[in-house]
Amino acid sequence: MDTKELIARRAAAELHDGDVVNLGIGLPTLIPNYLPAGVNIILQSENGYIGLGPVGDTILPDLVNAGGKPAHILPGGSFFDSATSFALIRGGHVDVTILGGLEVDEHGNLANWMVPGKMVPGMGGAMDLVTGAKKVIVAMEHTSKNGAPKIVSDCTLPLTARGAVAMIITELAVFRFTPQGLVLEELAPGTDLQTVTDKTGAAFTVSEHLSAMKNIPADEVLS
Repeated sequence: MDTKELIARRAAAELHDGDVVNLGIGLPTLIPNYLPAGVNIILQSENGYIGLGPVGDTILPDLVNAGGKPAHILPGGSFFDSATSFALIRGGHVDVTILGGLEVDEHGNLANWMVPGKMVPGMGGAMDLVTGAKKVIVAMEHTSKNGAPKIVSDCTLPLTARGAVAMIITELAVFRFTPQGLVLEELAPGTDLQTVTDKTGAAFTVSEHLSAMKNIPADEVLS
């Protein structure tokens, strides 16, 4: 199992049967592959679909998700314009959004759309999703490519939203935001508290119910 698969497997355990879910591009698109048995979700895409499904043998070039990747639509799904799509999001009809992050800080702020000085395509629908969805989960690697913490005391990159994140899932741990602050709730197989502390740049408390990471075999080893 690689890092992305581990994060996607754990994130899938947060979804419930019937949830309307919007997934960010990249790693979050892996999550439907690991849904628990009996859990069926309804995928919404801000470019104008509800009821997205896995791509079959035939790729339709005009049917793509918000990341521009080929998609498929399930029976009962719908197409609509961007105004309707964003009305769904802003109207609070999306139960969960799971997206990546460049930084999340201990106040629940999220930065995930640009690094100053680097070319970016734009924020897309992230700003609307993290303020309109009922629950915001950030699924990301615990550190950057140079080893710097991505969970920090205060975001230094341009924010996508303030105080919107409910939960962080990385390859090392699961954190949840509470009224008392950031709480460490789960550790990945082979990870200890000291490792998480060393690689986290934010203050957090440890849950008295700290447990192994859900939905991941205890003997799993990252490749």
